[in-house]
Amino acid sequence: MDEAIYSIALTQIPRVGAISAKRLLDVAGSATFLFEHISELASQKSLKPWLVDQIMHAESYIEKATKLIEQTRALGIELIPYSSDRYPSRLKECDDAPVLLYYRGENINLNRKHIISIVGTRHITTYGQQVCQAIVRDLQAANPDILILSGLAYGVDICAHRSALNEGLDTIGVLAHGLDRVYPAAHRQIAQEMMHHGGLVSEFPIGTEPDRFNFVSRNRIIAGMSDATLIIESASKGGSLITAEFANTYNRDCFAVPGKISDPYSAGCNKLIKNNQAQLVESAKDILEALDWILATQKVSKQKELDLEVETTPLPHLSKEEELIYTELKSKGETQINELLITSGLPISKLQTLLFGLEMRGIVKAKAGGIYQLT
Repeated sequence: MDEAIYSIALTQIPRVGAISAKRLLDVAGSATFLFEHISELASQKSLKPWLVDQIMHAESYIEKATKLIEQTRALGIELIPYSSDRYPSRLKECDDAPVLLYYRGENINLNRKHIISIVGTRHITTYGQQVCQAIVRDLQAANPDILILSGLAYGVDICAHRSALNEGLDTIGVLAHGLDRVYPAAHRQIAQEMMHHGGLVSEFPIGTEPDRFNFVSRNRIIAGMSDATLIIESASKGGSLITAEFANTYNRDCFAVPGKISDPYSAGCNKLIKNNQAQLVESAKDILEALDWILATQKVSKQKELDLEVETTPLPHLSKEEELIYTELKSKGETQINELLITSGLPISKLQTLLFGLEMRGIVKAKAGGIYQLT
């Protein structure tokens, strides 16, 4: 049976939230295995009796999930289960990652090597617009493969999406409702354009309204899918500060653009910087240096230098798994851990252990933003 059907069925079981659902998938490996081998898992993993009973008698949940998927796919909306290789690997690192994502778009890649989210107030000022446009422009000049994430809301969000499209960057909108609609409706046209240069993503099934509490849930996905989060402008309270909090919780880089102490929509950014919850950003250069994202003009020369160093260095004694990592770093140069996770096929805990061991032996070097390279 379709993995997506079991994934949706799991979300419909009462008292099973995002965290508990993810833990179950981490134990079982997939929703399909969880439902089809629940008796075996129950005896091995000491699952709660009420949960085992719900899964064993989940016919009604599976029937509802099957109908939902038929309706969803009829609208051109695709599904990415947690166990899929296309699922965002960065998001998998978060304890409260959703078990399933819905998306619309062409050739969407949620595991791009460089991903940054840009969020902020819905009441963006001229200053905020100018800063947003300049930063996106300079990010593109440094690395045209950067993916921009935001929430398709008014203000900073839509400015970030438009700036990305204007500069030829792919951009993804993470929504707080089902993908059978676009909210706000005023952004339908740009949403259509984004589907050809990125796409739309949501954890919510079709028919879900943009209720207020959904936006907090949406914000965790924006932070979790990204290497870093940039706050352009924010009042002293607001959704972008919640996104920044999620970024800090997930140990992701967080940046904020400062403003005048008298400007109400800079109060949130100034507060983040003051409390060491975000790094002060004046330009794209600050972000690129903090994340160690090499400028496009420097990549070729640095790769040649790295290749020369590797070729003249004797191959150290490595295990088969270590050699797999070594070969990947040698061929690609500096590589983000999420990309190593995909290409190696190793569990995240195993990969982190191997990388730490190689680092201690002086074979690899860890850099900011979860990037590794051969020494």
